[in-house]
Amino acid sequence: MPWQHDAVSEAPRYLRIVAAVERRIAEGDLRPGDRVPTTRAIMHEWGVAMSTATKALTTLRQSGVIEAVPRVGAVVAARRLPSRSAGGLERDEIVRAAMKIADAAGLPALSMRAVAAELGVATMTLYRHLDAKAELTQLVADAAFAEITYPDPPPGWRSHLRVAANLQWETYQRHPWLPRLVSIVRPATLPGLLEYGVWTLRALDGLDLDPTTRLHVYGTLVNYVRGTAVNIESEAVAELDTGMTSRQWTVARTAVDGPLVARVTPPGTDLDLESLYAFGLERLLDGLTLLLTPREASRRDLG
Repeated sequence: MPWQHDAVSEAPRYLRIVAAVERRIAEGDLRPGDRVPTTRAIMHEWGVAMSTATKALTTLRQSGVIEAVPRVGAVVAARRLPSRSAGGLERDEIVRAAMKIADAAGLPALSMRAVAAELGVATMTLYRHLDAKAELTQLVADAAFAEITYPDPPPGWRSHLRVAANLQWETYQRHPWLPRLVSIVRPATLPGLLEYGVWTLRALDGLDLDPTTRLHVYGTLVNYVRGTAVNIESEAVAELDTGMTSRQWTVARTAVDGPLVARVTPPGTDLDLESLYAFGLERLLDGLTLLLTPREASRRDLG
């Protein structure tokens, strides 16, 4: 990838080269252990003298961004994870700043540079605590789940799973960007996410389920809530764009397309994201009832 030149910068050229290398690291194009451009490569790319290229690499090495490896050359330095940086910055503070950005402007606005600007620190300061944006988004997702306060489980697996689903749904409402970071088949093993899984799976304790079925029940529930919740963000954007809730929009459209709407449903029929979520959750639990309590279901059907 070619360097991103900053044509408007008035900084010395060696500092602009330093900033370009830091930017590639921040964006994940260069990761710990990757070789960085040699002096000659920098000279060719930037059209600078050897002294300028050397000064840029020296500055990066002195700041701990790169390090020399015997028989390899200069590479991106291994990340450091001290509990506190020289400036007193803590990992939790970084994650809170990232969450603030995501809540305000969505995931596209979240970057290491944006977080650094929010905190008023240099971008490379964050790498003493974090690896790259991929790790940052995982930590932000985990922090969102860590906000959940778990009540005492209600009696019965169905009530327990309903509460678990609602806790997840409420978390997505607070953080509409979150559903896109939750993977069902490649889950992140982080404390907040694990705590949710452990609490939810307690609903199935005591049932005669093999481990595979138990995990599929959990994954199906999580995936239903997540799949419905991906619409929260787009619905919020649509409401801002139109100035109308989904119900208000439906009423307005009915006045224009009434005959067409009537072919699908009677005028005045309500459908919004909340009702769709609640209806679908109960139907999902109905289906799980057939799986988890087959004898009771059979007796009911026969009766």
